[in-house]
Amino acid sequence: MRRDNQSSISEFLLLGLPIQPEQQGMYYALFLGMYLTTVLGNLLIILLIRLDSRLHTPMYFFLSHLALTDISFSSVTAPKMLMNMLTQTQSISYAGCICQEFFYVLFADLDSFLLTSMAYDRSNILHHFFCDLSALLKLSSSDTTINQLAVLTVGSAVVTLPLICILVSYGHIGATILRRPSVKGICKALSTCGSHLSVVSMYYGAIIALYFVPSSNSTNDKDVIVSVLYTLVTPMLNPFIYSLRNRDMKGALRNIIRRGTIST
Repeated sequence: MRRDNQSSISEFLLLGLPIQPEQQGMYYALFLGMYLTTVLGNLLIILLIRLDSRLHTPMYFFLSHLALTDISFSSVTAPKMLMNMLTQTQSISYAGCICQEFFYVLFADLDSFLLTSMAYDRSNILHHFFCDLSALLKLSSSDTTINQLAVLTVGSAVVTLPLICILVSYGHIGATILRRPSVKGICKALSTCGSHLSVVSMYYGAIIALYFVPSSNSTNDKDVIVSVLYTLVTPMLNPFIYSLRNRDMKGALRNIIRRGTIST
């Protein structure tokens, strides 16, 4: 196979910042001051955290590594830019360009991971009995408005649509009973549907109160108590409502018990 119209590249030309030649000295001093401030300021953070035992906590552990990452991140680009401004050269070797891009992406990703870790490391104590989403969001020291909006949007669709279907279904049942009202029919409907409606009300009422009613960022014992309703109480009631009160389920239970008795 012939390889035509190919060329090898040994270096790249960096056009730099759009600065007039007569302003190069002023901007060089400005960028040099910014870079030195970055390096010295972050080194001071690292030194203080290492020397003061009171700062030996997970939060400051991440902060010290963030400071080191920031120094490295700035050092990937700033020294080359300053050198080019000082020497009036614009070239960078192919290997140097690839290395610069690699370390730029590496330290940018490290910065993102460390900032995320710091956002959720402010208090690793959940005022809850499980990893609830609302409790986790309250740990964050950053703005969680977008997260809360996403929870509200997705939760509205996930909760509202099934609840509407349930209410429509029971609305049809109620309309059917009212067309031919009888004491026996009403009692049977209340016996069959009342317990189910009570569990539905408990389940969806607890979820709506927790996730859709605005609450303060402070810990709230009521949230934990309400969570018990839909995580423990509702699942506990389901076997009694859908199994032990169901004629077919009770018949199946008797058959299993009878078979176990006969086999023994």
